[in-house]
Amino acid sequence: MSMQSVASHVPVPPNPGALRHIPGDEGWPFIGNTLNVLADPKGWIEKAAEKYGPVYRTNMFGETSITMLGPEANELVLFDQQRLFSSTHGWGPILGLLFPRGLMLLDFEEHRLHRRALSVAFKSGPMKSYLADLDRGIAVRVKQWKAQPGGMLVYPAMKQLTLDLAATSFLGAEIGPEVDEITRAFVDMVAAAVAPIRRPLPFTQMGRGVAGRKRIVAYFSEQIPIRRARGGGEDLFSQLCQATHEDGALLSTQDIIDHMSFLMMAAHDTLTSSLTSFVGELAAHPEWQERLREEVKGLGIEANDPSSIDNLEKMPLSEMAFKEALRLKPPVPSMPRRAVRDYSFRGYDIPAGTLVGVNPLYTHHMPEIWPDPDKFDPMRFSDEELRNRHRFAWVPFGGGAHMCLGLHFAYMQAKCFARHFLQNLSVSLEPGYQPDWQMWPIPKPKDGLKVVLKPV
Repeated sequence: MSMQSVASHVPVPPNPGALRHIPGDEGWPFIGNTLNVLADPKGWIEKAAEKYGPVYRTNMFGETSITMLGPEANELVLFDQQRLFSSTHGWGPILGLLFPRGLMLLDFEEHRLHRRALSVAFKSGPMKSYLADLDRGIAVRVKQWKAQPGGMLVYPAMKQLTLDLAATSFLGAEIGPEVDEITRAFVDMVAAAVAPIRRPLPFTQMGRGVAGRKRIVAYFSEQIPIRRARGGGEDLFSQLCQATHEDGALLSTQDIIDHMSFLMMAAHDTLTSSLTSFVGELAAHPEWQERLREEVKGLGIEANDPSSIDNLEKMPLSEMAFKEALRLKPPVPSMPRRAVRDYSFRGYDIPAGTLVGVNPLYTHHMPEIWPDPDKFDPMRFSDEELRNRHRFAWVPFGGGAHMCLGLHFAYMQAKCFARHFLQNLSVSLEPGYQPDWQMWPIPKPKDGLKVVLKPV
């Protein structure tokens, strides 16, 4: 049987008895440990690791699964040199109804072919065009904030900003009046992806999400022939309408719909989380905020000048600070896979069909890798520190074949944001205020993260 047919065949979960040799606790009947993990994902996993070690058995959402912790586990599962793990059957139960056949939900050779076709949209020409759109959108929004200084909730402000930016750089500036409807459909789909009720019943989040997907499918289906006939266009959607497979065939209409839906979701929700935590760390660490502001001043560009790729490459400290924010609050704190073949790890035999998970949130706080792990210290990402660290100790973007395709897009947007924000505003927290974060499924501050903005 080929690797591809192994992946397309749905692996049957093993009899729970086949996993009993692995230490752990499956919790209550039916619900398992789901509620405990959702209440405090970081604390629960740290306690489980202390009690059972870096490989343990648990039960989430009604299925027995194996959690494997640390850089070596990340390397085995994410790098997946032996093609042991299916992303399709790991993420499918969570995202399949709303974002079917998104890039992250494909496996092995099929994934490689689609990733190669999509990579054209992230080459230097389109990226420069995206930067121009991002730059204009961020500059306008920062000016608005500067004109209304005082208290602000960061998370809703970032959510609106990233939605607006995704609409222009992904769909094109001329999208027109449909933009609000498309945006609302995406918000409904993202909310439904983590809804506790998994069936699209009326008046549920999942019901609204599935309806949102129908709106998205209708919009893209109508637009694809128009964009193809028109040609050109530097936005992501226009790029995908012209993208081809290795044999020269255009991507199918259904493929473009699936990839656009997934890429817009992935870019919007993870960047909202990451930029919020980045601003929160700058507000809590004025000394670092000032260092980054000096770095921006050193670019020698006026507030109204556009950003360029060259400018952003001269912002290494800002990139290090963003990476440290991603370490503290990785936007995807846990990553599921399903074993398609039997394998062994740390002396445990794990059968095909087992749902397995790795946990960037845990790895990013291991004190033996990151001394004083809760402290914000961007110098952890200096060249010298990087040389001495396991390459899978920091995995906010995943790794291996499934490494986030939009990695450079995320850095570009974060540094462009840092440049405009720091050039115009200073940010602080009210005395005694401690933001309270919900860490799963994507980190977000429970109260929106209150900050105080002042013009500089």
